Amino acid sequence: MDVSIRIPDEVGRALAARSADVTRAVLEAVAIEAYRTGAITPAQVQEMLSLRSRWETEAFLRRAEAYHDYTMDDLERDIAAIRDAARQ
Repeated sequence: MDVSIRIPDEVGRALAARSADVTRAVLEAVAIEAYRTGAITPAQVQEMLSLRSRWETEAFLRRAEAYHDYTMDDLERDIAAIRDAARQ
């Protein structure tokens, strides 16, 4: 899907000062935020940004400090799922 956005020239210049490729910077920002909110998975981040491997994707997300909010409830559900799988 192609998406087009309009940003003020001043914002564009500020982004260009930080990154030679403004389009890529915006795409990365969208991927980071979508991952943080749980809207997309690491595999989807990888595909969206054309990253070569899971490890490159993990490194990208780490640099961006993009982490899911992993709660105790999440941990307990994961442990229960592992135990259920081990019993089968």
